[in-house]
Amino acid sequence: MRIVTLSNHPGAQLRQERQRRATADDRKHAEFEDARAQHHARVQLARESRDEARAQHRWLTWLRSVFAVRREQRLAPTPPLPAGTAGAREAALKAGITGEQQVEAELERVLGDDWTLLRGYSNRRGEIDHLLLGPQGLIAIEGKHHNGTFHCDGDEWHFDKYDNYGNLVAAGRPIHDRGGRSPSVQLNEPASELEGFLRSRGQQVQVRRVVLFTHPKSRLGNCRNLTVRVATSTDYVINLVNGSPPVLDADQLSQLQRLIIRDHEFHRAHRAQRARRK
Repeated sequence: MRIVTLSNHPGAQLRQERQRRATADDRKHAEFEDARAQHHARVQLARESRDEARAQHRWLTWLRSVFAVRREQRLAPTPPLPAGTAGAREAALKAGITGEQQVEAELERVLGDDWTLLRGYSNRRGEIDHLLLGPQGLIAIEGKHHNGTFHCDGDEWHFDKYDNYGNLVAAGRPIHDRGGRSPSVQLNEPASELEGFLRSRGQQVQVRRVVLFTHPKSRLGNCRNLTVRVATSTDYVINLVNGSPPVLDADQLSQLQRLIIRDHEFHRAHRAQRARRK
């Protein structure tokens, strides 16, 4: 199986999160150094006042100055703790990347050179983690690396979270992206957009859609009225491939790959142009 990386959005986000932490550390360190310099100046001034009072034999003023010096010394700023530990957002991104790498490795072990995995395709409706293209068709995969039991009714999704001992710690927690879209909507919107684009270019291909939970403790609960396929193992995708007859020849595969890449690049350039105008 060949792998074509169109974009690495989770990796870019992870780098941004790490840069944000590093920037926060630098800012805290600069603030600490400034506070320490100001504190040193105040202590020095208090010592000079104390020494001047002693030289002039103003003993009451000297005694007060002694206490003033000690008071200033106790007010030394505390060195900042590093922001260094990863937050929930960074942990989620790392987990997502782990899940994506797992999908790639498991598919690569099974599928031959007539298959291509396109990573990080996006259009105006969103991003698709993986597009798997081969003789048996085109499959869009949205990976989720969460520990829990997942339930869905159509496009409404939620999950129950359990601890390592099997105790329920959170029930009915909704699953959605930052735009409020459930996993099925998150996948269906860009997949339908891609399907329409390919048909407008004469390629009558169906985009099959799979939401794949990659965490080893992921479980499926009550799922009904599904608008996508749902699985907890890459084996599901492999069985979907093996259970389908070939529908695309080498020429069609080559044309589809070129169209998908061209469409992705078009939307990436459009987003960059819009960002420059802001």
